[in-house]
Amino acid sequence: MTDWSQPPAPQNPFPSLEPGHGQSSSFPPPRFEPEQDDKPLGRAGVTLLALLVGLGAGVGGAILADQAGWTNGNSASNGTAISPVVTSAVDSNDPSVGASAVAQVANAMADSVVTISAVVDSEFGSGDSVGSGVVLSANGEILTNAHVVEGATQVRVRFAGETEPRTARVVAADAGNDLALLRIQATGLKPATFAQPNTVRIGDEVIAIGYALDLDGGPTVTKGIVSALSRTIVTQSGVLNRLIQTDAAISSGNSGGPLVNMRAEVVGINTAVARSDAGSAANNVGFAISVEEILRVVDQLRNQVGNGQRAEGFLGVGVTRRDDGGQGAIITNVQPNSPASRAGIKVGDVVLSVDGEPIDGQAGLVAAIRDSAPGQSVEIQLSREGLRVTVTAILEARTE
Repeated sequence: MTDWSQPPAPQNPFPSLEPGHGQSSSFPPPRFEPEQDDKPLGRAGVTLLALLVGLGAGVGGAILADQAGWTNGNSASNGTAISPVVTSAVDSNDPSVGASAVAQVANAMADSVVTISAVVDSEFGSGDSVGSGVVLSANGEILTNAHVVEGATQVRVRFAGETEPRTARVVAADAGNDLALLRIQATGLKPATFAQPNTVRIGDEVIAIGYALDLDGGPTVTKGIVSALSRTIVTQSGVLNRLIQTDAAISSGNSGGPLVNMRAEVVGINTAVARSDAGSAANNVGFAISVEEILRVVDQLRNQVGNGQRAEGFLGVGVTRRDDGGQGAIITNVQPNSPASRAGIKVGDVVLSVDGEPIDGQAGLVAAIRDSAPGQSVEIQLSREGLRVTVTAILEARTE
């Protein structure tokens, strides 16, 4: 699913920072799309495909049987007896059934993963959105992606094994971090267990769980590894940072579902995949919001209930990416009387880190400032004419 062309951007694609004037590359950064099914593949479409395949196989089988000279019955036309199909002695009650590590993790998560259906209004009219969610608390809190319920006028949640959906309401959402907090009227739910921050390693085995393509039945389970950590990508909704990259298959409908380790602990929330296009190829490149981000944003969402949208930090600079292969974001302009100007940041400085978090490019700087609060003091490490310089900026609230 990679589209390596960057989506059309508004006049100011990074509201927290003023637009930069960097040079464009002949290879623009990839476009990453959230794995949401705004117009999910309907069951009728899947059924029709299965029906066509079935009919094709049936006709072909009939022709082959006729040409081979076989007849109905228990023996071939030459009188030779047909041997019965050999079946295993292991039945459904055998202890070895479902004993694999993946099966045990899936079973442990079965009551903590839900499918989410939303009626969404947009400029094109009313439509349906389908995604997944994970139970946060026993008293009805559910976490999902913000893009799954963006613009929703009605939200429903259904658990595996249940026939009737439950009405849910969106109590808080953070579109910038693509997370939303829902609540249903329920008690005694089984909350998922979240991994401790900084316990995920590259190469760890992980499992993605969610209602891929809104198919009938329970959730889809796919297995892979952690391919990379601390990724930053640009989606249609904005910039996402501190992401886990995984090769576990993630499809439309998986959005908002958990990425779990082999201890059945949630390490991320599945949010996007890269898609191929005519100019580039991407295979098994999916992304999940890391547990470090989840825990931080969930606290903010809970505090945000009834208090409107969360105020985001503002630095007052324009930035562009480096085109020499180096790390960091280049300052292209500094607004007068802004937090950046008061901190002594200059045009041409290269931002290397914010509060100790490495900045790999302009998107990373945008995300780091956005995630900070107005009034917060941030330490920014710069490279200036070959020297390392550290400044402190007190952020303001973003007003646009």
